[in-house]
Amino acid sequence: MSRKHLNGPFVFPVRDIVRHPGEMREHRVEVASPAKWGEGLVSVAEGEIIDLDVRLESVHEGILVSAQIDTEYTGVCGRCLTDIAQPLEVEFQELFGYPGEEANDFEVQDDHVDLETLVRDSIVLSLPFQPVCQPDCPGLDPNTGERLTSDAVPEAPVDPRWAALKALTPDHDGEAVRPAADDTEKS
Repeated sequence: MSRKHLNGPFVFPVRDIVRHPGEMREHRVEVASPAKWGEGLVSVAEGEIIDLDVRLESVHEGILVSAQIDTEYTGVCGRCLTDIAQPLEVEFQELFGYPGEEANDFEVQDDHVDLETLVRDSIVLSLPFQPVCQPDCPGLDPNTGERLTSDAVPEAPVDPRWAALKALTPDHDGEAVRPAADDTEKS
């Protein structure tokens, strides 16, 4: 492995806690995203700041890594296509096993752990599939393609066969339209 890889922003030394169960180290770092993470409507942009709060705990099987990630994703709303930027909080926990022991997905290598794959995968899997600018976003007008406001939801076109019933609906004041009273009735 190259020396640059061993000193990357997601690489943490564990030499002083390897095979010392009960020992723990905590790290808090700010890292710029090395690439754009995510391929859908939203993603974490290259260079976006990622706050990483990491706890490394030595256990009998290896190094248990617990992390909390805070960053921001950007993209477009899935309903109205306006630009959005939202905070993203992610947590993960993973065991980095010692080399030569039980098969693990991740191993302690050269007295360090590299968290880049875990951080990237955790972020990408936490991105919303259908992001919205607000929970009740009305979307786009199907006829004009313009963004709707929550007040201006378009009225559905009336089927011509039902148009005659429109006269029987309430007027604008909320009272039903009634026929005029007959003046010839006696009290």
